[in-house]
Amino acid sequence: MAPEGIGELRDLFFLLVLCLTLLAELLEMATASSHGLDGQGGIECPSVCRCDEDFIYCNDRGLSAIPPLPPSATVLYFQNNQIDNPGLPKSLEYHIKVSVIYLYDNELDDFPMQLPPSLRELHLQDNNIRVLPRAALARLPLLQKLHLDDNSVSTVSIEDQAFADNPRLRLLFLSRNHLSSIPSGLPSALEELRLDDNRISTIPTHAFRGLSSLRRLVLDGNLLANQRIADDTFSRLSNLTELSLVRNSLQTPPLNLPSAHLQRLSLQDNAIIHMPRGSLDSMRRLQRLDLSGNNLTTLPRGLFRDLESLGQLLVRGNPWHCGCNLRWLHDWLEAKGNTITVRGFICQTPEKVRDMALRDLTNQMDECELAAAGGGGVGTGNGGNRVSGASFGAISTTHPPPQGSLFTLRSKRPGLGLPETGLDYTLSSSGVGKNLALNVKPLSHDSIRVTWSVAQTTSSFRLSWLRLGTSSTMGSITETLVRGDQREYLLTSLQPASSYIICMVPLVSYSGSRSSLSWGDTDSNEVPVCARTETTDPKHSNDDQAEDHSLVQMTSIPLVGIVGGAIAIVSLALIFAIFCWYRHRAGRLNSRDHYSQSTSRKSKHFDDYIESGTKKDNTILEIRGPGFQMTPIAARQPLQPKPVQEDYIIHTIFPSNGTGLYKPPDNTSNSGYGINRGYREGGIPDIDYSYT
Repeated sequence: MAPEGIGELRDLFFLLVLCLTLLAELLEMATASSHGLDGQGGIECPSVCRCDEDFIYCNDRGLSAIPPLPPSATVLYFQNNQIDNPGLPKSLEYHIKVSVIYLYDNELDDFPMQLPPSLRELHLQDNNIRVLPRAALARLPLLQKLHLDDNSVSTVSIEDQAFADNPRLRLLFLSRNHLSSIPSGLPSALEELRLDDNRISTIPTHAFRGLSSLRRLVLDGNLLANQRIADDTFSRLSNLTELSLVRNSLQTPPLNLPSAHLQRLSLQDNAIIHMPRGSLDSMRRLQRLDLSGNNLTTLPRGLFRDLESLGQLLVRGNPWHCGCNLRWLHDWLEAKGNTITVRGFICQTPEKVRDMALRDLTNQMDECELAAAGGGGVGTGNGGNRVSGASFGAISTTHPPPQGSLFTLRSKRPGLGLPETGLDYTLSSSGVGKNLALNVKPLSHDSIRVTWSVAQTTSSFRLSWLRLGTSSTMGSITETLVRGDQREYLLTSLQPASSYIICMVPLVSYSGSRSSLSWGDTDSNEVPVCARTETTDPKHSNDDQAEDHSLVQMTSIPLVGIVGGAIAIVSLALIFAIFCWYRHRAGRLNSRDHYSQSTSRKSKHFDDYIESGTKKDNTILEIRGPGFQMTPIAARQPLQPKPVQEDYIIHTIFPSNGTGLYKPPDNTSNSGYGINRGYREGGIPDIDYSYT
């Protein structure tokens, strides 16, 4: 073979070896970067975990970091550990097969950054995450479910457009955090949103803009009230199937609830006192309605007329008044039969039917029909109006005046005359009609109290009010239905320093057959009774309040002075009594001590002789000879001329048995030897002085 051919083969061989080497390097790098193992592709299940095919169970292991994982892992369970953010390895983001991670109940302070981009479901609840950065969420473009319950996320800690790079996010749980408003920039694909147990108090109109796919919304346990919810807030959620507003401060259901697809509506544990007629209209797919734990006493006729699919009605914990006002509901429940489950329709008033179920009041409801047919009417509450035989329809209530309605309706009843803005109403706080006298009185800058009296019994009243402005065109009439037993009503949330025309017309119940009773129709001959009033100016109201407050302070000063003086006198008397008692006690103790000291001084001469031989005293210098002891001479006695000498007095000590120390030679007993006289007769002096 020619040398040229051999050179070409050699070059081709080297080129082939070079290509194979480069290909091997590329494969090794791809494998290392995909699995994050750096050439260690044979990692098995971690020893502290349990593996079941692609599921890695490392929960409740006390881990502080995630151990190396096999490349085939798809679902990771690391909940209930002590993993913090440094415990998330960098290699975790290279496990591209992982789709679900459970990291709840750990010690994470920040949203994790080292997560695989293939993640579809992430559980981070019960940590201490405070901030939701867009950069961290942008690493999870396939994320569909995000659980962030029980963290410390606030509204301001969610970055603008934080979810802009998560177009597939369908479920977002932010329960039990520190949110004060609805997060903005939520993805349009969101189907379920939980914001319960936060601090949300206001929902503006644009809060749910673009969330047409939302099906389940939970807002339980917040600070929501009707005045802070925009009228069109929920109307944008056209596909909503479940709405929960439990444990808020609602007085009526929010306006314009979505009705086309709504299946479950939860309004329990609020402060609802009134269900406006029409608030549940067009909810033909509603299956479950919960009104438990409110202040409802009655329901307006026709409230459930469109609830064709309703199968569960919960109304526990309401003070139901089972009078003729609920006759329509009794008939509706009877017509439904076993197709609906009702819980909690237990009567509280009147006393005759207390603790009875509404469905069991067939005989009492028949009395309402007889009363209506006989023209007696249904009596309501005040002052001895006529009722049927057992006074079943009587209504007595102790509830405070209800608040003004928060819904605005256009009148559709031709028989109801409305106030004309073009008329020149005189500023009068009262109005008198054929059967009704109306009186209105402003209470504050945004509230008006309405009271009235009627000449004959009526089933209910229609109350309407209109704020007068500069325009002569007819505005919206705000109206509400008031029960026939009430004689006062409180309008709230009005405009300060404004003029209002307030009108009322009684509604009567025509007699007829049981099936043709028409409750709540307006008598065509009845003319509305109107009155005009003005709300006060907040500035003047504040000034009046300040004056009243200062007056109260001035009137309370004498009382405070009297009470303070009495307390001071009692305190001084108590201190003086304690001082006198202490001085008296101290005087008695001093006299007792003086008496004991003087007594001891008088008897000391005899006590020294008695105790010197029986009581041990280390301060006494004793001579070892029997019957003698030496004690230092008192300082008050004159000393001998020799200053260096120490003087001692030698006392004779009586033996303990009373016998003398000296015995005569003939051993004869002498009773005189037991006393000093015996010692003298024996030649022993009482006191001798010894000098050393």
